Amino acid sequence: MDQPPIVTRFAPSPTGRLHLGHAHSALFAYVQAQGGRFLLRMEDIDPTRCRRAFEAGIMEDLEWLGLRWEQPVRRQSEHLDDYAAALARLDAMGLIYPCFCTRKDIAEAGSAPHGPDGPIYPGLCRDVSPSERAERMAAGQPFALRLNMIAATRRTGALVWHDRSIGNLVAQPELFGDVVLARKDIPTSYHLAVTVDDALQNVTLVTRGEDLFAATHVHRLLQALLDLPVPAYTHHRLLTDETGRRYAKRDRSLTIEALRQAGHSAAQLRAMAGFPEPHP
Repeated sequence: MDQPPIVTRFAPSPTGRLHLGHAHSALFAYVQAQGGRFLLRMEDIDPTRCRRAFEAGIMEDLEWLGLRWEQPVRRQSEHLDDYAAALARLDAMGLIYPCFCTRKDIAEAGSAPHGPDGPIYPGLCRDVSPSERAERMAAGQPFALRLNMIAATRRTGALVWHDRSIGNLVAQPELFGDVVLARKDIPTSYHLAVTVDDALQNVTLVTRGEDLFAATHVHRLLQALLDLPVPAYTHHRLLTDETGRRYAKRDRSLTIEALRQAGHSAAQLRAMAGFPEPHP
């Protein structure tokens, strides 16, 4: 039986210009999708840092590298209703709760074990009574929305996801504790938005850096809770400079734009990003 075409995506945040590490990630996804579909998504949920000018620069860099993608480009900022609908479903299951804690509150609660995203939330607001929650919300106290991890994993039971390089893995979302699914200042989070987007865009293979490997445990849980399809995954290596430091947007001299202006060709940039000729 013929296999359906692979659908991959490159999903940068438009908070700066692309660097060599981004080029590697984009080319990696592009190569995986040969014979299938390659999508571009702008993860622009943070209005304080994301800029349309950076988005335009990202597209310019990708086109110069020789990449082509399907239209339209999905912008997360234009689809907040999709994330609100997912939150409403989780709320109806009794799986999310408002968290009024500040960073100071969490720090003063004492040392907590660390998870992939940092200290695991100590659950200070998990058992706040419904009446107190309502009073604090009515008073205008800022709050985030957290997933009750114990209740969520109890609901789904054991889950498995597949990484192409490793094989099947048992999901361990409890490593993250009660993750934030909607921030105080933004009505969603990376974990929720990317899971919903991948499902709505029919992505069949999620390609991303190995620094996001652990996040897949949470995404697999959200897929089960929201009855979403489960793509395959593959996590690529991270490019580093000669000192072993990961490339970052602060490295302006190593952006695609700067390297291009310095006289490098697109073929040279693809080779520097780990994808020498032939053209991807």
